[in-house]
Amino acid sequence: MRKLLGFGAVSLMLLGGPAGAEDVSEAQILKALQAPAMPRTRSLSISPPATAAPSADAAFVDSLRNKPTRSLSTGDREKLDTVAATKPQIDLAMEFDMNSDELRGEALVTANKLGKALSNSAMKDQTFVIAGHTDAKGSESVNQTLSERRAEAVRQFLVRNYQIPAANLISVGYGKAHLKNASDPLGRENRRVQAVNLLQVKTAGR
Repeated sequence: MRKLLGFGAVSLMLLGGPAGAEDVSEAQILKALQAPAMPRTRSLSISPPATAAPSADAAFVDSLRNKPTRSLSTGDREKLDTVAATKPQIDLAMEFDMNSDELRGEALVTANKLGKALSNSAMKDQTFVIAGHTDAKGSESVNQTLSERRAEAVRQFLVRNYQIPAANLISVGYGKAHLKNASDPLGRENRRVQAVNLLQVKTAGR
């Protein structure tokens, strides 16, 4: 399967050259997740544009709101991967203790930076995917469950500490299915949490 990498994707290993991924700043996260600027036009709109009907992708995303991470099927995960592939996103290195989903140390520092970025007024009401990834050590089932636990831990942290609406955060685990560095399956860069801005606004009607 593909990695969640597309337009607007940022690899933290490239930010600031050789510096560690944990050195990412709140500003860098915010910049990576912002919607692309709308192209300017010389023509003036006489009347406001009609409201577009919800797309199939929007309906799918809505169906995942408040859905427990572990309840997502393989089909749900694959479709979410496809929907998110071309959206602004960023990889965040988050080192957890072995078999743990507890945020502490550098992982906690990074989670706080993510929280500050997502609670910025520029991100108001946007919908985000929080995707957990592991390295290749261990079985697929163990890594799948672990990635789900870690993604959900980050989601709950953001809801609890930064008052981001739970319905605006969709957590998903991909286990070791999307290795960032397949040539080094046990490399630390594979152990990460990915944030994706789906560019979909959660409205009162949804």
